[in-house]
Amino acid sequence: MADTLPIGLSEPSLLSPLRHLVFRAMWLATIASNFGGVIQAVGAAWMMVLIAQSAGMVALVQASATLPIMLFSLLGGAVADSLDRRAVMIAAQCSMLAVSTLLAIFTWLGLITPGLLLLFTFLLGCGMAFHTPALQASIGDMVPRADLAGAVSLNSLGFNIARSAGPAIGGAIVAAFGVAAAFAVNALSYVGLIFVLFRWRPAGPESTLPRERIGVAMAAGVRYVWMSPVIRVVLIRSLVFAIGASAVPSLMPVIARDLMAGGALTYGLLLGSFGIGAVAGALSSAWLRRSWSTEMIVGMSSIVMALASLLSGTSSHLAVTMLVLLAGGGAWLLALSTFNVTVQLYAPRWVAARAVSLYQMFVFGGLAIGSWCWGQMAEAWGIGPALAAAACVIITSAAVGLRLPLAPATEVDLTPLRTWTAPETEVPLEARSGPIVISIEYRIALADRAAFVAAMADRRRLRRRDGARRWSLLRDLADAEVWIERFELPTWLDYLRFNSRVTQEDAVTHDRVRALHAGPEPPQVRRMLERQTGSLPAGREPGARELADPVSDMSGST
Repeated sequence: MADTLPIGLSEPSLLSPLRHLVFRAMWLATIASNFGGVIQAVGAAWMMVLIAQSAGMVALVQASATLPIMLFSLLGGAVADSLDRRAVMIAAQCSMLAVSTLLAIFTWLGLITPGLLLLFTFLLGCGMAFHTPALQASIGDMVPRADLAGAVSLNSLGFNIARSAGPAIGGAIVAAFGVAAAFAVNALSYVGLIFVLFRWRPAGPESTLPRERIGVAMAAGVRYVWMSPVIRVVLIRSLVFAIGASAVPSLMPVIARDLMAGGALTYGLLLGSFGIGAVAGALSSAWLRRSWSTEMIVGMSSIVMALASLLSGTSSHLAVTMLVLLAGGGAWLLALSTFNVTVQLYAPRWVAARAVSLYQMFVFGGLAIGSWCWGQMAEAWGIGPALAAAACVIITSAAVGLRLPLAPATEVDLTPLRTWTAPETEVPLEARSGPIVISIEYRIALADRAAFVAAMADRRRLRRRDGARRWSLLRDLADAEVWIERFELPTWLDYLRFNSRVTQEDAVTHDRVRALHAGPEPPQVRRMLERQTGSLPAGREPGARELADPVSDMSGST
């Protein structure tokens, strides 16, 4: 069967990713799984109402589902980047299938307790914490980069379709067949996705190096993301936006009860309006990306979301509030999906899952912090003032864009450079040998000094982002044109891994530096193994090679 099916699309659009068979099958199976998750959430909340009779315990159901994403998302991203992502997703889905099955059985037998229900819900959240980063990072393996933005928006569309219609379906299942049936439906919803994952055969891992230890991989992911200006801006902006935007969905039940003087039906209508708006936002995302810049999409979405927050806190008319929430849902999805797309466009494959997981941690952290804050404020000051304050925070997130604008969604070549090969060394080395000290000597004309220092500032960030330590730039006091770049790697394996992370985009900065070298030959590179005098055999005089074993060449590579 062909991997793609033409559907008459001449340029990337929201539906373009559906031309790819693997993504189409994964998307449909994920929608079914999303419906199962929403139905399970409805059943869990209602089950807690029946067995606990406590509003606090009911609230803990939602907390137990989202807490694992905040706690374990980075770990899940590190696992997904270190292991086979398909295998990680299969393991996560199978574990959630087992947990859901046990939950249905315990409920059907009447053995469920509040503690067990929270435990099962927490374990399902743990499965999602490991599955979601692997799935998000795998989108780039299912579709070409031109369709990546559309694929992310389609995933958001599928989730919001489930969130819009799922509660009603879940309520009907609970009413007709009981809570155990809702849990059983959720268990069955994993089967399709597991089947698709078993049939998918992605390209094998490109790296021949041993995988990183999980702790090291997590630290490397945090370092890369924080030293990538584009992704760091996304994290800051998404955190501020999520804190402010969380007010509307978190206070929606109170809006329905107090401002609308309604009940469950009113709440369902408001929730449905917000979900339909999110679906509309996803459907319009491709057109907006062709017409507007990334910053304009997020800025306008922030303004619309702020207005929705402000107006939903002042309106007492159901029709007006539904229209307001319709616009708010669209703005909500456009902003968050744009953040997500930007992270994936600017994260290379080796760290993609960790970048996505950190983005999710910031978003879910912002939603959790904001929900608690606005709830406390609404209780103390009232719904209107709380939603007005949230609108101010959302506007602040847009104002931050004046200082920290989002990078444009342009094509960035993050494929590995693959021009570097490990050098032959006279000194025997093992993977754990180290520390490895690298020095590169340049000759820079005095007229190019300012340009060289500016280029080396960018190079310093790239080196440190990819794992280099103790980076420094030295100038020879005896020869004003001689400059030396120096940095360290913990081990020889870290040095090999460091060079494998250089991308085509990074080569632009490296070429700027090399172009300024005025010597007759390429910059001289020395690779040295640091030695301690106390480690030498007794009775031997330390020589220069034993103090720092150099391996040098004139190739200019590192």
